[in-house]
Amino acid sequence: MGERLLHLADQQATERLAEDMAVMLRAGDVLALSGELGAGKSTFARALIRAVADDPDLDVPSPTFTLVQSYELRLTIAHFDLYRITDPDELAELGFDEAIATGVVLVEWPERAGHMLPEGAVRLTIAEGKTADARTVRIQAPDQVIARIDRTLAARAFLDASGFEGIQRRFLLGDASSRAYERLVDHGASPSILMNAPAQPDGPVIRDGKPYSRIAHLAEDVRPFVAMAKWLKSEGFSAPEIRAEDLEQGFLVVENLGSEGLLDASGAPIEERYTAAVEALAHLHATSLPAALPVGNGTYHLPAYDIGAMQIEVELLVDWYLAHERGSPPSATEREDYITLWRKAIASLDGNETHVVLRDYHSPNLIWRADRDGVDRLGIIDFQDAMLGPTAYDVASIVQDARVTIEKPMADRLVDAYVAARHALGSFDETAFRRALALMQAQRASKILGIFVRLKQRDGKPGYLRHLPRMRAYLAEALCHPDLAPLRAWYEGAGVLGETEQPHGG
Repeated sequence: MGERLLHLADQQATERLAEDMAVMLRAGDVLALSGELGAGKSTFARALIRAVADDPDLDVPSPTFTLVQSYELRLTIAHFDLYRITDPDELAELGFDEAIATGVVLVEWPERAGHMLPEGAVRLTIAEGKTADARTVRIQAPDQVIARIDRTLAARAFLDASGFEGIQRRFLLGDASSRAYERLVDHGASPSILMNAPAQPDGPVIRDGKPYSRIAHLAEDVRPFVAMAKWLKSEGFSAPEIRAEDLEQGFLVVENLGSEGLLDASGAPIEERYTAAVEALAHLHATSLPAALPVGNGTYHLPAYDIGAMQIEVELLVDWYLAHERGSPPSATEREDYITLWRKAIASLDGNETHVVLRDYHSPNLIWRADRDGVDRLGIIDFQDAMLGPTAYDVASIVQDARVTIEKPMADRLVDAYVAARHALGSFDETAFRRALALMQAQRASKILGIFVRLKQRDGKPGYLRHLPRMRAYLAEALCHPDLAPLRAWYEGAGVLGETEQPHGG
């Protein structure tokens, strides 16, 4: 268990602490609020619930008489007041355990919960400070929760020191990666986002003395993002402006480019916007990339999307997807044949055109800016894992969008739009590009099939499995290229491509 003692100057500081903790909450968290009558327990609870709801006027009645008040928000929150409880066993009838299992629980007068209060509860003891409005808050929690609290308090300190003192913080996004994003609310000011991306420790060594992240060249801190953002903006592309940075701690305040994406209200792709996306890639691939990008007091060199990175990515299919799909892992021979085929296929890319590979160039990471012109219409927000590799990779990423089905006729038109733009911008080997495109589509689909299963099995995120049929269909389409016939035969033999699998279905 860890412990922190905070000194809060006034009620506003108490409410700000609640807001800072609201952005780090996770389902299963239990906050036990102790203190004398009038200490500020209800003030803290009310501010936290309103912050999660992103509604400063939300009615948050005291549960003194109802005993529990529930809120269906970003997280389900159950607010308990146990002042009138005489026996901890009464909590069973109030659904206390169910509330912990399904969301966040706030408990006032937690000492009356007795054995029902979980050992891992975050205990906040609020007491009067040196002045009438001042408070001290003693926080006791498991070490991993203390680490989360320290991180959110460090973010507040960074904001205060960077000209954003007292700004409101609202949870925006936290998904498959270790990064989290918050919307910063300052009415009348230009919208900003806080990126919270702590440096990632190396994982276990898996090959050649390196962890997976280094072999696949995944960003380990915010420096690549800052370097790429500034370079993209210098070339006229709409990357977020960096408004404040702490490269060591991994905090950035960046421009909020908007929230309108490439899909319509029903979730279907808008072809005009996807066309703009592939044309932006064509312009990107016609730029001249410097050998080193400035960042902080130094420089950043883009890693190469080399055979080692591509190879370990496609192995995710045999390491994760096959066992999920078939109920048993591949045989040693089956795995070795797969690796050999891919090694030859990747080696055949030698001599093909290379440039910046943004790596996750698809609908979740692209913002539509209808009031802008040219490449500035397209906001690009995810490129920290950028590398130098085949120009075909990002084209594959957008025309075979992992999150939304791009039917083959539209995909063909998008590829043709990219090709036409490249021809208009100078010399371009279309034949080599189209072959590389099929190979990159197959490589990327194989990788994503493995990643989505890994997210479910290792990280407890089953929602990604709904995309598997789409990715299999994309894979089947890519493997129709005659040069990929040996790979297609392996996939068919392994049962990855079902007999009824239709390209671009799902």
